[in-house]
Parts: sequence; C-alpha cells; structure tokens
Amino acid sequence: MDISRITGAWSCDSVAQWMAPDAPRSYSKASSVEKVIMDGLYMEGDFSSTMMGMPMTGKSLTGYDNAKKKFVSSWIDNLGSGIVRMEGSYDETTKTLHLKGKQSDPGTGGESDIRQEQKWIDDDTYVLSMYGTGHDGKTEQKFMEGTFKRKKK
Repeated sequence: MDISRITGAWSCDSVAQWMAPDAPRSYSKASSVEKVIMDGLYMEGDFSSTMMGMPMTGKSLTGYDNAKKKFVSSWIDNLGSGIVRMEGSYDETTKTLHLKGKQSDPGTGGESDIRQEQKWIDDDTYVLSMYGTGHDGKTEQKFMEGTFKRKKK
C-alpha cells in the first residue's frame, strides 16, 4: 500500500462512538487533513471531531518501517496524555490496513490493547474502525467507526 494515497482532506458526516457495548451510540462529524512529510516516509494527519460533547483534536503519524517490514503508527489527542503506538500490515485482497498496539488506560494507570482497521472502498472512500479493551479489562469492544470521503476541491 502506498500511504501517499491518503493525502488530502477527508470528512465523515457520522462517526459512531460507543462508550460501552450496551450503551447507545453517539454520533459526530469529523474531518482530517493528511499530508506526506519527511521526503515521503510518513503521513501526518490532523483530525478534528467531538467526543462526549467536547471538541477533540488529534494528530497521527503513519509510515512503513523498512526494518520491521510493517506499517507503524502513533496517535495523540487533546483528551488524553498518552501516545498510542500501533503496527501491522496491509491486506491487498481486502484492501484493509490492520494495526494493533497499546494505549494508556486512565482507569488502570497501565496500558490496554487497541486495534484499528482502515478498509478502502475506493480511492476516495474508506471505513475507519477502532477497537479496544472493554470496561471489563478483557473483552475487545468496538468504540468508533466512520466512513470517510475525500473532500473535492
């Protein structure tokens, strides 16, 4: 996968968020701007949305680590002080970037698992899904999903 395909401005009219598996979903709009940096080695993303009724901004860095032969990604946002670290692979058959890693868990003071799937529908559309350790500390739960579309100039 050529990560430069992500370059551009993206929007999602309805990002679904779950605070718990049995809780009702909340929805918000989201946007991101992705650009190539460091001579094409990385994509830098600037994300904005709302979460729990509060403005949310985030930054991502994604690249392909030639030594590990894996995609690597990090994420920070204004709602927490930890740095999410993930790595994984791209499945050409399903057109999905699969990333797994760790994030700070304010409930335990330690770390918990996180997983992301970015499935490409076409060059201008992808579905982003996020999963993490649930409130029971064991079971994985989906906590965010949205369909992003490239903004046309």
